[in-house]
Amino acid sequence: MAVDPITFSIIRHRLYRVVDEAVITLKHVSGSAITNEGHDLMVSLYRADGSLLMGGVGFLHHLTSAAEACKAIIRRFEGRINEGDVFLLNDPYTAALHTSDIYLVAPIHHNGQLVAWSACFVHVYDIGAKNPGGFCPDAEDIYTEGYSSPGVRLVNKGELNQDVLDTLLNMVRSPEMVTLDIRSMIACNNVAHDRMLSLIDKYGYDTVDEACSQLIEQSEQQLRARLRELPDGTWESRQYLEVLDEVYKVNLKMTKSGDELVFDFTGSSPQSKYSVNCTQWASLGGLFAPLFPLICYDITWNEGCISPIKMIAPEGSIVNCTRPAPVSVATVGAIQSVNNAACTTIGKMLQTSEKYAKEATSVWHANHFAIFKFGRSQRGGEAIGIFTETFAGAGGARTYADGVDVGGEIPNPISRMANVETVENTFPIRYLFRRRMTDSGGPGKYRGGTGMEFAVVQHDSPDGGMHYVVSGKGANFPMSEGLAGGYPGAPNSYQWVHNNEAKAEGTNVDVRGTQSIEEMPGEKEDVTWGVFPLMGDDALYVRWNGGGGYGDPLARDPDAVVEDVVGGVVSADAARDVYGVAINQSGNGHDAEGTAAMRSSMRSARLVLEAAE
Repeated sequence: MAVDPITFSIIRHRLYRVVDEAVITLKHVSGSAITNEGHDLMVSLYRADGSLLMGGVGFLHHLTSAAEACKAIIRRFEGRINEGDVFLLNDPYTAALHTSDIYLVAPIHHNGQLVAWSACFVHVYDIGAKNPGGFCPDAEDIYTEGYSSPGVRLVNKGELNQDVLDTLLNMVRSPEMVTLDIRSMIACNNVAHDRMLSLIDKYGYDTVDEACSQLIEQSEQQLRARLRELPDGTWESRQYLEVLDEVYKVNLKMTKSGDELVFDFTGSSPQSKYSVNCTQWASLGGLFAPLFPLICYDITWNEGCISPIKMIAPEGSIVNCTRPAPVSVATVGAIQSVNNAACTTIGKMLQTSEKYAKEATSVWHANHFAIFKFGRSQRGGEAIGIFTETFAGAGGARTYADGVDVGGEIPNPISRMANVETVENTFPIRYLFRRRMTDSGGPGKYRGGTGMEFAVVQHDSPDGGMHYVVSGKGANFPMSEGLAGGYPGAPNSYQWVHNNEAKAEGTNVDVRGTQSIEEMPGEKEDVTWGVFPLMGDDALYVRWNGGGGYGDPLARDPDAVVEDVVGGVVSADAARDVYGVAINQSGNGHDAEGTAAMRSSMRSARLVLEAAE
């Protein structure tokens, strides 16, 4: 019997609140900046069979992977799942994205019957891999990427299995912080458990169960109806990754037919010897991460949204690697390339629809930089952590507006970066500057949002400095694709500035007073993969990509270009050479006739080039 509309709506909103309260608990208990500052987390609810019931915010890649984690636990512990249990799983070849992402999944029983699951994840402080923090450019295989479990009972009938926890803690560099990560997830699941039982006690199990079934059915009906409104067709995208001069390709062909979408990654590169690979579950999560917010923005994220979607990912490829290929850099490697490619194909489809064109977007923040710093803090304790600037992102341009400067990212609606003071209080480093990056947003009729740049030096370190791990997809390829003729955002850049050598040679420049990389006296060395020192007056400079642009840059309102130049987000050179705008001598306006003539000349030059090709 169907639940009446009012009760159904109340239960649906209560389910949202269950997830929200569990997320708040997770953030408040965790002591890790990557969790409570960067929001590298996820909390969701699942049906008794492990299917997705209510997807929460955080990194959306994990909604489907955690569903598979629940199903893997159900298969592994069939007949032995008790009330009050909590299971730990972090094996990428079972369900997780990489070993650093630990899932804790907990059954929810009512009157002795298994009725639901809660699941959460955080990127734990350390996992015992070859490199601190878990992103492991030195890994040759999964065996060198840290502790890994396909499923183990961490809590048995409400009692912590201390021997299991001790086994994990014995393998990590900072057991105190990893313990806090684990306990924050246990607390999160406890809150979800209590709030779900409170909901069932109020409305009765049969009513809540029926409402959950209706909710999944409703989501599927709504998504299929939306897909039927969109035009049939095939759209393609291609992403390139670079690791130490080796280039890999993620190839996507998305076909929409009737009320189904098929994502086909045939043609992607074979799996790599480096840890940028991802497993099939990671690729599935990767394509859903932009699909949920771009197509299902007003639909409850659950199993109903998954049913109309199919994925083809050839086994042995970089998007469906086979064991024991290394995958620790997957979340900022192949998975994010899958995100980007899916975002592009979805955007191409949406922009062809008059009704849904405003939902289309160019690619946001396409190249995460996973830079983990490690060493002794200014207080003598061990410190490991990520530069959370990677979560600050940059918004892609839309069909009607510019992208948001430093606007986050599509796959995580609540991502953010820590403030400078938080980082400097935790690690022995000092920021020289942190600001929006000029010319980083992809040019277009609507400009992509800007990324940022920053530089740091060691400060007050008991060891004279610390080290950092750089991994990702390289810096040679722009990955924030534009749409409809829009240009991509600028690529990342990572530079080791050798100021110590310059100082030894007698330079009188005060490195710590410099406000740009150009002012620093040291030699600049590009670094993209490996472990590097940050000692003395040497600096680490990082620039990250802006969002992709939309439309022809020569169609951009010249006054908007002038405003960008005045605001420092577009250079005068780019205004002239890319946008065809003749900035006047005062720098606060443009010559209308000069701009028209320059743009006409640039369009004619394009035609000549096209004819020559």
